[in-house]
Amino acid sequence: MKETNRSIPRPLVRANQWFIVVSVVATWLSGQEWLLAFPLAAGLLGLFFDFNPVMRFAKLFLKKHPSEYVPEDAEQQQFNQVIAVICLSAGLISYLADWMVVAYIFTAMVALAAFVAILGFCIGCFIRYQWQQYRYKKASNH
Repeated sequence: MKETNRSIPRPLVRANQWFIVVSVVATWLSGQEWLLAFPLAAGLLGLFFDFNPVMRFAKLFLKKHPSEYVPEDAEQQQFNQVIAVICLSAGLISYLADWMVVAYIFTAMVALAAFVAILGFCIGCFIRYQWQQYRYKKASNH
């Protein structure tokens, strides 16, 4: 089981979100679907090896100690990353299968969710909270 109460400095989370948004927009503008492999690989590395190269690179540019930034819950960020990896995978596979409508739907969802999170509303956080409430209510009814 992963350790609890871990946090990630907000600027590192934002860097990862911007990387997803820029990669999706670059894919749309260039028609080069392989660009989605970069945020997908970073997300998979983060999920499986607790090493996100985007965040690791962004950490080099922090001006303060990481603990001095607004903390983001690491467990919540893992949940969000799972959603991003699913959408990026589905988008890339859809591009490769020439299912353009599906590709645009999945890449638009992940880019929109990342951009909305940058603006201050975390869709993944909302989904996770609702899921936890549902599980709690279901457990307390038995």
